[in-house]
Amino acid sequence: MRGLQQRAARALPAAHVEDVHGWWLRHAPGCAWWAQTVLPHGDAGPDALVRRVVTAEKFCADRGMTARFQIAPGACPQGLDAILAERGYRRESPMSLRAAPAARVAQTPSGSLRIRWDDQPTTAWFDVWNAVHGQGGDPAAEWEMLERVNAPSAYACAMVAGGVVAVARAVADTGWAGLFGMATLPRARGKGAARSVLAALAEWAGGHQADHMYLQVESDNVPALRLYERTGFSEVCGYHYRSAE
Repeated sequence: MRGLQQRAARALPAAHVEDVHGWWLRHAPGCAWWAQTVLPHGDAGPDALVRRVVTAEKFCADRGMTARFQIAPGACPQGLDAILAERGYRRESPMSLRAAPAARVAQTPSGSLRIRWDDQPTTAWFDVWNAVHGQGGDPAAEWEMLERVNAPSAYACAMVAGGVVAVARAVADTGWAGLFGMATLPRARGKGAARSVLAALAEWAGGHQADHMYLQVESDNVPALRLYERTGFSEVCGYHYRSAE
C-alpha cells in the first residue's frame, strides 16, 4: 500500500514536500486538493502520532490549506484514523485502489479508434482532460504539476476524425505504471474510447518494464468501476480521507 501510494504521489507531484519521519507533507498551490493531502506513512506510537498530527496541521495552516490526511489500511499507523476522528476530522471521499497485470489490460477488446501518445502533455490532451475534470481554477497550476513529473510518462489520446475524444496518462515507476487523468468527452462515451486508451497505455507500460498497473477511483463511480473490472483491475484495498472542519 505504501509503495503504491507513494508512486501515485510522485506521479502527482506537489510543488513542495517535507518528509517528517516518513510523513509526506505536501503543498501544491492551485492544484486539486488530493495532491496536497498528508501521506502519514511513518509508524509511531500514540503520543508520537498526536505530535505528528500537530506538526502536519501547522504545515497546512502556515500555507492557508485545509488539513487533510489520506487514510489507508496497511499504509498508515494504527490508531491514526481514530485520533483524527476525535479531533473533529470528517471522513470523506471513499476511494478504491486497484491493480492489474499490464499484459491482461493490453488484451482489452477495443474499437478501431486511432490512439496517439506523447511523452509530454499536449494542448489537445490537456483540453480534453480539463473539459471533463477541470474545476474552473487556473489551468497553469495543473500544467506545472505535469511538468514536475520526472518518471517516464505517456499521454494517450483517442482520435475520431482527427479530433481527440478521450485521454489518459501513465507513469512508469519501479515495475509499476500508474494510470491518471482518464477522461472521455460525453459524445464519445460508450463507444470503446476509454478501453482503447487503457489498452494502449498497458502496451506502453509493458515496453517500460512495468509489468503491473494501478489506478485510484472513487468507490461510488459505478461506470468507471465496471470499466476497470472488465479490463482486469481488481481492488487492492479501499481507503478514504480525513478533513479538518
